[in-house]
Amino acid sequence: MDDNRAFRVLSRREIELLRMQGCFAEDWGLIEVADGFDPACVRNSHFSGRVRLGRFSDNVRLPGGFEKPSGIYNAVLSNCTVGDNTRISNVPDRIANYDIAERVCIENVSTMQTNPGATFGNGVEISVLNEAGGREILLFDRLSAQFAYLMCLHRYRPKLIEQLRRIARQYVESVRSDRGQVGTGARICSAEEIIDVRIGPFATVNHASSLRNGTILSSEEAPTMVGVKVIAEDFIVAESSSVTGGAMLSKVFVGQGCQVGRQYSAENSAFFANCEAFHGEACSVFAGPYTVTHHKSTLLIAGLFSFYNAGSGTNESNHMYKLGPAHEGKLLRGTKTGSFSYLMWPCRVGPFSVVLGKHSTNFDTGDFPFSHLEARSDGKCAMIPGFHLTTVGTVRDAAKWPKRDRRKGAAKRDAISFDVFSPYTIGKMIKAARRLKELQDATDRSVEEVSIEGGLVKRLLLRTSQKYYRTGIEMYLLEKVVQRIEAALDDPKRNEKAGSAALQDAVYSPDWVDIAGQLMPRQRLVDLEGALETGSVATLDAFDAAIANILRHYGADEWAWVRNAYEEVFGVPVGELTAEKACEAARGLLRVKSKFLNLVTADAQKEFSESSRLGYGQDGEVDDVERDFRQVRGLYEENQFVLEMNRSIEQLHQRIERIEQAIGRQQGTKSICL
Repeated sequence: MDDNRAFRVLSRREIELLRMQGCFAEDWGLIEVADGFDPACVRNSHFSGRVRLGRFSDNVRLPGGFEKPSGIYNAVLSNCTVGDNTRISNVPDRIANYDIAERVCIENVSTMQTNPGATFGNGVEISVLNEAGGREILLFDRLSAQFAYLMCLHRYRPKLIEQLRRIARQYVESVRSDRGQVGTGARICSAEEIIDVRIGPFATVNHASSLRNGTILSSEEAPTMVGVKVIAEDFIVAESSSVTGGAMLSKVFVGQGCQVGRQYSAENSAFFANCEAFHGEACSVFAGPYTVTHHKSTLLIAGLFSFYNAGSGTNESNHMYKLGPAHEGKLLRGTKTGSFSYLMWPCRVGPFSVVLGKHSTNFDTGDFPFSHLEARSDGKCAMIPGFHLTTVGTVRDAAKWPKRDRRKGAAKRDAISFDVFSPYTIGKMIKAARRLKELQDATDRSVEEVSIEGGLVKRLLLRTSQKYYRTGIEMYLLEKVVQRIEAALDDPKRNEKAGSAALQDAVYSPDWVDIAGQLMPRQRLVDLEGALETGSVATLDAFDAAIANILRHYGADEWAWVRNAYEEVFGVPVGELTAEKACEAARGLLRVKSKFLNLVTADAQKEFSESSRLGYGQDGEVDDVERDFRQVRGLYEENQFVLEMNRSIEQLHQRIERIEQAIGRQQGTKSICL
């Protein structure tokens, strides 16, 4: 409701009509109404303190097209404002200290109250990652994954943490209020208690059990749902999200586009963009973007995750029964855990790795992406570095995440880099390949296996794993260079100008980091932290702008890294490739990427093998097995993913052919400026 809107006191006739309709006020002089107010729309209601009522001239439109008359019916209001065409019905205890906007519907709510000095979940400290404390995040409703990551993980920079906490506390004070708000078009139905909860526009609260000290962010473009039997205390739920199905939250942040439900239980945890959490349990979890856990008996505890998929029965242990639950685990982006996998913290798993079995030893494979980690019978970790580089799941992951972004509206607080192959993962692959080569050269042939930070690798796999990594390294670098060659051949002057400008704005670091889903050169991170510590970045708006600026320069920073890495790997400077070297790069890409895509499709073909047909043709004859399988699964040759991979190979051949033809037409050109 507009704070500057004019209100007037009730006339004697209006007071008389309200009394006749079962209404009572402790002081009628404190009841004010807007022009156009109709007392016929207020019945059997009790008012105390200062209450302001809008006009009730239209119906409230509910989901499904159903409409109900606006007005106040069978309700108790204390110190509230009620906007135009809002409906409040059957509130037997009270709505106290709330500003309720227009076109809101509140029905069958027992108690809804804001207490003095409420912060609505802002300012709550949650003990993520380390259950024993020391990595607390301060909640506020503009919290991003990047802000939270720095506050949680970078405790080795005390001044940085101090500044981040100052920014967060400053925001908390800005929302502190003695009054709660319910935004335009919100729907609140059949809640038992709502205490110190701020509810955004077009949010839906439907049959929730208890909501205490929280914020439900919402907008017309990005509505939020809190549903049946939800119990939440000290929480923030962001736009486009749903928390339903008896979920139980205590000291929890739910970011944009998340889905939490089916009796999921979480405490001292943060879930950022597009996470999904059903059935299981989370305790002290930092769930970066796209963390997914769908199964019962899955306990995520004291872990850092992003782009993660938890298998059924996944479990972790952070308590050694010595100094308490003080251990932490980090599964870097894209990791998957198989059914009933177990990890004993502390551990760190490299990006896009798969973890199977019950691991009872600690290991650190953080610099070995795409690895296969399987527990042996003695609980030790057997590792095959790079094994999952060419599996079909990796390629599907790269395509699915951008398509599954449920965030709506203009403001997307978490900065996300979706690339599977990037300076972050390729840089790790270069280091891993170098380490494997050193081990291969230094290990005697009589040795059966070697240990890499607790992961055991068979000596014979050292060479094979280098080949896995070499494939990924070459494919990525050649692809990036060939893309530049194509741009240069299409429009040399524009490409040269754009490339020069990009390099001027770029920041080069040999190492890249993943800050809760956002990839960046390490130097960008160092510069940001320095700006925070010196006060150059001193506000939340400035922090968000700095993060957005880093994201905008991702492409330029990536190219700066590729130029250096390409020369390191291939021994050829990228600055000015000769026509001959450009053709070599194009043919190299054709060779290595065709091999990669063929390996991926070969992996997909396993899904159509004889063993995959087990159980098909139930109760039929032998010939019915194939017919049943074909009806359910289709043919390998007709599978959509396989068709896409084959099209990619065809398109790759066409790209390389065009490059060779274009270079052939430019025989006089000695070099190609990239």
